[in-house]
Amino acid sequence: QLQLVESGGGLVQPGGSLIVACTASGSTLDSYSIGWFRQAPGKEREGISCSNLRSESFRYSVDALEGRFAISRDNAKNTVYLQLSSLKPEDTAVYYCAARPRWCEARADEYNLWGQGTQVTVSA
Repeated sequence: QLQLVESGGGLVQPGGSLIVACTASGSTLDSYSIGWFRQAPGKEREGISCSNLRSESFRYSVDALEGRFAISRDNAKNTVYLQLSSLKPEDTAVYYCAARPRWCEARADEYNLWGQGTQVTVSA
C-alpha cells in the first residue's frame, strides 16, 4: 500500500528558499497524481500544486501561479518535490503531500492518502 513521507521542512529567513520532498513507499508513483497542500494555524488546508501521472503540473495557489512555488517529479526516485522561493512569514505552515489515482484535483477532500506533513517556518 502506498505511503507518503514529507521531508525538508525547517526554519528559513524571509526571502529564502527551501525544497520539500514527498517520498513514496509501498508502491510506485507512476499511477498517482500527487498534490501539495499547506495548512497554517487557524486556516483551512490550501491546495498549492499537483503533478499528475503524466508528470504534467497544475498550479492552484496564487504563490504557485506567481511562480514562487514550483512542483517537480522524479518517478525514478519515487519522489515529488515542491520548491519554495522568496519565502514570506505568511508562508509559515505545515506542508502536506497527498495522492489520488489518475488525475489531479485542487480540493483536499479529493485525496484519500496523506503524508504526515513537514513544518516550514519563515522567520527572521
